[in-house]
Amino acid sequence: MGWRLLIPRPMTMRAEREAQDRFDVRLSSHALSLAETVAAARAHRAQAMIIGSNLPLDKAMIAELPGCLRVVATSGIGLDHIDLAAASERGITVCNVPAIGTEDTADLTLMLMLMACRRAHEYDVLMRAGWGRRLGYAEMLGLRVTGRRLGIVGMGAIGRLVADRARGFGMSVAYHQRNAAPGRDEVFFPDLDDMISQIDTLTLHVPETEATRGLISAGRLARMPRGAILVNTARGGLVDEAALIAALEDGHLAAAGLDVFCGEPSPSPRLLALPNVALTPHVGSATREARDDIALRCLDMVEEVLQGGARS
Repeated sequence: MGWRLLIPRPMTMRAEREAQDRFDVRLSSHALSLAETVAAARAHRAQAMIIGSNLPLDKAMIAELPGCLRVVATSGIGLDHIDLAAASERGITVCNVPAIGTEDTADLTLMLMLMACRRAHEYDVLMRAGWGRRLGYAEMLGLRVTGRRLGIVGMGAIGRLVADRARGFGMSVAYHQRNAAPGRDEVFFPDLDDMISQIDTLTLHVPETEATRGLISAGRLARMPRGAILVNTARGGLVDEAALIAALEDGHLAAAGLDVFCGEPSPSPRLLALPNVALTPHVGSATREARDDIALRCLDMVEEVLQGGARS
């Protein structure tokens, strides 16, 4: 019959077919709740699960999962939705997919950057209301992308791809992280505050940890030049959201492009009401190609762990 696998939310057709070929799999036609996931895992006596960040595995939920569960693969980079210590205590291996979907997230970052600079949301609203009149010569003007000074926080896989794309748009690029990135010729700033004061567009590409939570504080937003733009496709908790809203409302920041938020999936109504924010619903890797690749890699990881020895 094969290894018993639970996938508590729909996957791509290709991934589901592959799972059925390789595992004794329990699929779902809808995203299961926490309680439904526990019940399904027990009923199926699951030895493995593939989940996403929509399903937080805290210590209490991990304690409810069947004792035969050996591996949980999560279909993303972040692990902040899983209590890793509790999983380890139960002998559950946790796997993530850090290197797939990076191109897609970099593309989305540039899209949000362009949308923020060129007031795409406001233009879209105007057109859907029927347009009706020509805009004045100096009315609703956007910002030129070419020549902007981009600062990247985190020159990992996604940060490097963003830098490459930005240079294709004629932007100058600087970056901040702990150490200089080998083989890169962008300007390196070991001090984040120094970089922030010298750029007009900031994009974030680091994980959310205790050290990075609230990294872009009210003080750092104030250090950005007036009329700057912030883009975040990493994690909502990296930014002081209340301070960001205030900076957008008073015009210190011209615009923002956001794919991630505090309190997902229910962002602040104040943020949603702002006309100068381009918004997407945490979809950095949401392309057909990336989601196929991610799901298939999850299946591979599950199989690799289970082949190391069964526990039933």
